[in-house]
Amino acid sequence: MAERDDIGAIDREIIGLISRRTELYLQELRKRPEGDPFVAEERSRLFDLIDSCNAGPLGADVIKRIYTDIMSATMASVAPVHVAFLGPEGTFTAIAVKELFGQSITPMPQRTIQDVFLQVEAGAARYGVVPIENSTEGAVTYTLDEFMQTSLVIMAEQYVRVTYSLLSRGSDMAAIKKIYTHPQTLGQCKSWIRANLPYAEIVSVDSTSRAAEIASQEDGAAAIASGLAGEIYTLNTLASMIEDSRLNYTRFFLIGKKSGAPTGRDKTSLVCAVKDRPGALLDLLRPLSEAGINMTRIESRPDKKKMWEYNFFIDILGHAEDEAVRKALDKVKNETIFLKILGSYPIGS
Repeated sequence: MAERDDIGAIDREIIGLISRRTELYLQELRKRPEGDPFVAEERSRLFDLIDSCNAGPLGADVIKRIYTDIMSATMASVAPVHVAFLGPEGTFTAIAVKELFGQSITPMPQRTIQDVFLQVEAGAARYGVVPIENSTEGAVTYTLDEFMQTSLVIMAEQYVRVTYSLLSRGSDMAAIKKIYTHPQTLGQCKSWIRANLPYAEIVSVDSTSRAAEIASQEDGAAAIASGLAGEIYTLNTLASMIEDSRLNYTRFFLIGKKSGAPTGRDKTSLVCAVKDRPGALLDLLRPLSEAGINMTRIESRPDKKKMWEYNFFIDILGHAEDEAVRKALDKVKNETIFLKILGSYPIGS
């Protein structure tokens, strides 16, 4: 009985501390009624603390999920937090939303990435979550193009491990004649399809969850989607982990109207266009190199207004408010036709 009494005493202490933390966090939220309830730098500080203090036996990811739900419920108790994302429910973007916000927000699934941006720009949603790149298939070009048009900024990044299943209302893989999937997903599973269902008709749809929804209504059809989508649409799992790479991650951006303050472990994303002359790209990047700033990504996209001209999307380590970054970007600006900072945010995990 002594052990049971000890556990009960610890439970009472934990419940009391959660209540105390919630009250303090509520006081902080109420001091900024017009501000963002989601503060990326606060989340980053908390997660760094968990990583440094957690001694097990539970993994740090479990503790982070608990804290995420506590913070999410606290934010929702002040006012509903509407989050637009590429839906419907069951997509990997929906999984990213849950990892960022927990269970207590008001989800707003959208049909397209453009719709996510529009909902946040119009104020119907406070935040949006969009995919930006996959570790095997590269950039999500629809998202890059939207950043050229919007005044919204990147507030946070989130990485989600992507694993796909072949889902069907039937139970015989040999009976599958048609596969519904998203084009990006198809690219991540093409070797498996070629080896196992080479004669199946491939039909592209807006999302993996939509693929699961359609497959749940047709005999002889399957979807490539997440296990969560299979649960939502009560489908059988005919094969799991069918992605070609076991190191398959998708990076997501949380978008809103205000970037956060520096944390000491940040990234900055920007887009620019260079002057059309020899060595222009080299001159663009030289100030970053001279300042010792690490560039973690560069992606080119055609300029939709000018034929055969390109915009460059660049990620660097550091915050736009850091002195070294600010000075380097001032020099970079002199080498560009235009330069737009898309946001500074804590390095995700």
